[in-house]
Amino acid sequence: MDYTLMIVAIVIAYFLGNISPATLLARAVGKDIKKEGSGNAGTTNALRVLGKKAALITLVIDIGKGVVAVLLGGLIAGTTASYCCALAAFVGHIWPVLFKFKGGKGVAVAFGAILAVNWHMALALLAIEAVVVLGSRMVSLASIVTAAACPFLAYFMERDFVPLVCVMALILIVKHRSNIGRILRGEENKLGHTVAK
Repeated sequence: MDYTLMIVAIVIAYFLGNISPATLLARAVGKDIKKEGSGNAGTTNALRVLGKKAALITLVIDIGKGVVAVLLGGLIAGTTASYCCALAAFVGHIWPVLFKFKGGKGVAVAFGAILAVNWHMALALLAIEAVVVLGSRMVSLASIVTAAACPFLAYFMERDFVPLVCVMALILIVKHRSNIGRILRGEENKLGHTVAK
C-alpha cells in the first residue's frame, strides 16, 4: 500500500466533504442556514428553510460527496483507502474547515459513502430509515436508529468496514444528542411541523 497516495486521497475526501450546498444555497437568497430553523446545514433543514428544490439539491450533492470520495479513494489507493475516505468525507461535512468547522450532521454523506462501499448495506439502511420515518414522522429518530444499526449490518455485510462505521455511527448519534433530549421529552418536531431550535 502506498501511504502517500492514501493520505492524498483522504485529504481530497475531506475537502469534498467541505462542500456545503445548504450553506451556499441559503447565502444565495440572503440567509444563513446556521441561524435558521434547526441551524443544521443539511437536507431536512434546507427543506424547511429553503424549500423542496433546495432540499433535493442538497440531498443529491451531499450523497454524491460520499460516493465520489469512496470511489476516488479506491481508485487512488485501494480498498482500505476507500474506507478511510468514507470517514474523511463524513468528517469534512460535519467539521468543514472552509466554513469555520460548522457543518451538517452527516447523514446524507454517510449514506453516500456506504452506498459506494456496499450498496446492499445502503439499501438495508435506507429501508430502516424509511420505516422509522413513516412510523414516527421524525427524521432525527430515523437517523439515530439507522446509525445504531450500521455497525451490526456492516458486521455481516462489509466486515472490514466495521471499525470506521462504528466511528461514523457514534459521531452521528452524538451529533443528534439535542434531538435525543427532545425525543425523550416528547418535544421533537415532526415532518410538517415548525422546527424547534
